[in-house]
Amino acid sequence: MTATTPDPRVAGILAEFPVVDGHNDLPWALREQVRYDLDQRDIAGDQSAHLHTDLPRLRAGGVGAQFWSVYVRSDYAGDDAVSATLEQIDVVRQLAARYPDELRLAYTADDMEAARAAGVIASLMGAEGGHSINNSLATLRTLHQLGVRYLTLTHNDSLAWADSATDEPRAGGLSAFGEEVVREMNRVGMLVDLSHVAAETMRDALRVSRAPVIFSHSSARAVCGHPRNIPDDVLAQLPANGGIAMATFVPKFVLPEVGEWILGADENMRAHGFHHLDTTPEAMRVHRAYQDGHPMPQATAAHVADHLDHMREVAGIDHLGLGGDYDGTPFTPTDLADVAGYPNLLGELLDRNWSPADLAKLTWQNAVRTLRAAEDVAREEQTRRGPSHATIEQLDG
Repeated sequence: MTATTPDPRVAGILAEFPVVDGHNDLPWALREQVRYDLDQRDIAGDQSAHLHTDLPRLRAGGVGAQFWSVYVRSDYAGDDAVSATLEQIDVVRQLAARYPDELRLAYTADDMEAARAAGVIASLMGAEGGHSINNSLATLRTLHQLGVRYLTLTHNDSLAWADSATDEPRAGGLSAFGEEVVREMNRVGMLVDLSHVAAETMRDALRVSRAPVIFSHSSARAVCGHPRNIPDDVLAQLPANGGIAMATFVPKFVLPEVGEWILGADENMRAHGFHHLDTTPEAMRVHRAYQDGHPMPQATAAHVADHLDHMREVAGIDHLGLGGDYDGTPFTPTDLADVAGYPNLLGELLDRNWSPADLAKLTWQNAVRTLRAAEDVAREEQTRRGPSHATIEQLDG
């Protein structure tokens, strides 16, 4: 557990305005490690030997709302991607049913506020990667009906209709069908998540979207030049759009030296027959062995705070949030090692003269406002038009 002696300044803030975290991959970790057998990974107790996340550490970290990622790898395709996404949704629902005194499913901003008032953790869902809708707007709508409240337009691989930050472009940003996906997300009230997408995709989505967008787990490209991070010209558009950028803790997106180290670690994983994103116990043993022989540069909460300082300068305090990406990364900053660590970051920001009012916006208020604004846009859009039945073949040829 990374939290040290509680800072009374931070504890007071989190008691009133707990953390809304934009992205946690616990569902995928449960799939990979125990095939969703929740008896083997009972998060009511200490799971620090296996996971970044359990209920005691969420409480220690001051988490009041979590967007659980219902992610499937982008090499899943077609019906397989849809089925695996449904399985991820199912396990989030199982978690909420198993721990009703700790977790409550939330679908709206009002639900988030009600959970906060009740002292339980609002559990929302975000689908990570447009491959999960299999080029089907009806599937998109169905995911929304099942509780998914954001869709990350791509994961690591480009789609026919949206370009990823870490793959060769296929659409030149968003294709015509990709723009229709964004419009339909606006209509149903699903947040457009621009983490993982190419800069041109970000710019296209901001041009098309009538609702605020989010970056569920991305940091500042000016501070760390990884293509997964957000360029300043995009950050500067958030005030007009109303959206938020939720800074991530993933070391390779935080500290440039770690990105260089990761290239070697990923190649080592592939040489041992593992996908570089594999977090099974066997894969993690390979990772740790590599790290023992090749010590990784250490990111810290101070490095994450550097990103937040820059993002605040460009986008403003009203457009920032937090998206740790816990259980979706094998490595974490030294003092943000798991979900108990958020107070360490908030203490660092207080030491940098962020005010309690600033931190209330960062942790809770900005995220709730953004979801509420997307709901408002959806109500307006639904008075103007019905569901879209466009296909990728019709729009993109």
